[in-house]
Amino acid sequence: MAALVAATCLAYQPAWTGGILWDDDGHLTRPELAPAGSLLRIWFEPGATQQYYPVVHTAFWIFNRLWGHDTLGYHLVNIALHAASACLLWRILVRLAVPGALLAAVIFALHPVHVESVAWITELKNVLSGVFYFAAALVYLGFDRTRRPPAYAGALALFLLAGLSKTVTVTLPVALLVVIWWQRGRITRRDVLPLVPFFALGLAAGLMTIWVERTFIGAQGAEFGLSLVERVLLAARAAWFYLATLLWPANLVFIYPRWTIDAGSAGQWLFVGAALAAVAAAWLARGRSRAPLAAILFFLATLFPALGFFDVYPFRFSYVADHFQYLASVGVIVPAAAGVARVAPERIAAATFAVVLGLLTWRQAHVYADAATLYRATLERNPAAWIAHNNLAALLLEGEPSPDRVDEALRHLDAAIALKDDYAEARYNRGTALERAGRPADAAAEYHRVLEIDPGQPRALARLAALRHDRASALLEQGLAHEEAGRLGEAEQAYRAATAADDGRAVAHRFLGRALHRQGRRDEAAAAYRRALALDPRSFEVHNDLGVLLAEAGRFAEAARHFHTALEIRPGDEDVRRNLQQALSLSSTSRIPE
Repeated sequence: MAALVAATCLAYQPAWTGGILWDDDGHLTRPELAPAGSLLRIWFEPGATQQYYPVVHTAFWIFNRLWGHDTLGYHLVNIALHAASACLLWRILVRLAVPGALLAAVIFALHPVHVESVAWITELKNVLSGVFYFAAALVYLGFDRTRRPPAYAGALALFLLAGLSKTVTVTLPVALLVVIWWQRGRITRRDVLPLVPFFALGLAAGLMTIWVERTFIGAQGAEFGLSLVERVLLAARAAWFYLATLLWPANLVFIYPRWTIDAGSAGQWLFVGAALAAVAAAWLARGRSRAPLAAILFFLATLFPALGFFDVYPFRFSYVADHFQYLASVGVIVPAAAGVARVAPERIAAATFAVVLGLLTWRQAHVYADAATLYRATLERNPAAWIAHNNLAALLLEGEPSPDRVDEALRHLDAAIALKDDYAEARYNRGTALERAGRPADAAAEYHRVLEIDPGQPRALARLAALRHDRASALLEQGLAHEEAGRLGEAEQAYRAATAADDGRAVAHRFLGRALHRQGRRDEAAAAYRRALALDPRSFEVHNDLGVLLAEAGRFAEAARHFHTALEIRPGDEDVRRNLQQALSLSSTSRIPE
């Protein structure tokens, strides 16, 4: 076990000093959540953190207290947790008397498909939930043998911690039933009843995650408009994709190409047919061995939350990702290891796989050294990754970029816009690049295009005003920079200065209200929002922001009036429609108060 942990740490050495990637900033503890009292917000205020995984964000909160945003500590924790999961898997397989237990643990620990889960700080949710998942399974298997209540209580508590770390772990009770069926050839009432509370907790966690993904993360819109038939096609193709990357982990990519799902394509139905044929063959062979069918059922059941039947934000740019199969990979790794162990000495096989997979993981871990390296590696293998083009360009424009960096950024932004014409973020960044290139008129045209796509977009408005050499606009720009960096006090000061410089500018009062709102100063924020509405009564953004604030304060009827006005201004906005419906349901009336 010590050798396995050491090999894992060595294979991931290139990731020890890895930088901040992708959405790491959104998961690391923000300044407003750093105080001790903010733990209550992490647990009881959905939306306070990027995802509602309170155990994970409590861990991030603790790490922030210990070493701030120094990435070394986060990476070492991720690696240690992954190694712990591999050790737990080993002990589970030994308890189940599965051949090749050591080999399976080695493959799980060192398989390069798991680099994304281990080397990316955000995926603390994967490796932490994995430890709770495997620990819960190990303890439950002990309960299944002894029927001792303390073991049952321990397994249920570990399962709850797993579900509050990442929702995919709610598939554990299904996995346990598959294992029980594989061992005994049948499932009885005695097997099912103890797992009923597990299923109930899993259902609650799943529904919560679906709501959070839609409400706070943005997993809705045209990109998610797949029919049930199309989702079946997607699920079958994704399952075969994950199997292929496990068996042949070549050309792993942070963002894979987003497939076009077409129910009219005969070729896409081949994935469904092949999946049904594999299940049927395993079913027919169950008399000789239940292992193939058990492996397939475990693999598909654990993958199920990520197969496309439930919308998650990454589906905007890709339907598959390596970290989606972190736990499901066990369904392929274990039978493969058992097969190898039957024909070769296990320790020799484990050493061989450790060397080969360790080298592949070590090489793949270099990709996660920093954000620029990650995006360049992604674009090498997936040039159509429009979001990677935009994000790399944003990095190139940071600070005081040289003309060469500005030119490179423009090339990437042009590519992103060519791939996705309505990509407001890329157009805003292109406006920034054009300003840096000394082309203010072209930059202004780009900001106007941003406003066509996203009316009222505050950064574009601020840049347009700044291009007119307006002091208030310059102060707004400063405030936005402070706010994006989490420096809310400095942002508030800049916005107050902007209102003093131009008291008639509604957007300045709105930004001030937002900064005050984020600091929890609701009364002052409401006053700022009302001043903004006095200047611009038809501001969709202010009506919605004020409605949210009032709803938080329990003033649901008043909030409903503002949501209703916002919906009149922009009738197609589903977020505001949901806000209005919720405010009405919580108020004492079911209609809009006069």
